[in-house]
Amino acid sequence: MTRVAAIDCGTNSIRLLVADANPATGELVDLDRRMTIVRLGQGVDRTGRLAPEALGRTFAACREYAAVIKEHGAEHLRFVATSASRDAENRDEFVRGVLDILGVEPEVITGDQEAEFSFTGATRELTGRDDLAKPYLVVDIGGGSTEFVVGDDHVQAARSVDIGCVRMTERHLVHAGVVSDPPEPAETDAIRADIGAALDLAARTVPLGEARTLVGLAGSVTTVAAIALDLPAYDSAAIHHSRIPREKVREITERLLHSTHAERAAIPSMHPGRVDVIAAGALVLLAVMERVGAEEVVVSEHDILDGIAWSVA
Repeated sequence: MTRVAAIDCGTNSIRLLVADANPATGELVDLDRRMTIVRLGQGVDRTGRLAPEALGRTFAACREYAAVIKEHGAEHLRFVATSASRDAENRDEFVRGVLDILGVEPEVITGDQEAEFSFTGATRELTGRDDLAKPYLVVDIGGGSTEFVVGDDHVQAARSVDIGCVRMTERHLVHAGVVSDPPEPAETDAIRADIGAALDLAARTVPLGEARTLVGLAGSVTTVAAIALDLPAYDSAAIHHSRIPREKVREITERLLHSTHAERAAIPSMHPGRVDVIAAGALVLLAVMERVGAEEVVVSEHDILDGIAWSVA
């Protein structure tokens, strides 16, 4: 076993995994897995820069994670940064802060690299299951971007497009600093149009229609699954590898689009940091399912973070 640490810093959240990995057996044993909503991508779509308060929240989480990594004695750490830090003019400020706190430089990876990690993390443990046909389409709905990856045992094609839940919310649902509550039909239509154009773009590279099993990753998907399962609280074990029908996703998406902030916040499995962006995330998931004709989505709690850990091991 090799003790490794992986950090995935996205547009909406930063996550840590400390695990013991055995590449020979394919076993990855979690020691600590945690997530903090830091909204690093706050305003990036509009300003092109990382906001000082967003950097402050992110660096505070990094200090917490540094203590956890030290406590567990991880031998190797890899820090991967995704959409928001790719897009920002002042990303050097972000890099310096992470290096000072954690002793490693964040790797600002490309969308294609992000897709590779997501696919590995999501599908490594699905190998050998005869109830899930290949090829897989892995869809990772993040805050700033969504990754599409088709493959069987290895990646065949991948594409990243800019339709994350935070980006869609800030672009279409925020006016004078206030989030529409609930969204107007015209705003919802504008989000759907953006998603449709992005799916057209993804389809130029990734054969979306060839997939036999849709695997959905990240907080928007897992939150929709938690709502579908009517969980009294967020429960990773219950969510992992659950299978949610398309009509249930449609029902939940409509519910979220017609709910107020208070009604969404009252959902027992809802993380406070997702209340304002979950409707846009659900719209992305539903649009993908409709486009590829998927009758269900297989939900995975294992994703890019696990893929990063395997790359370290």
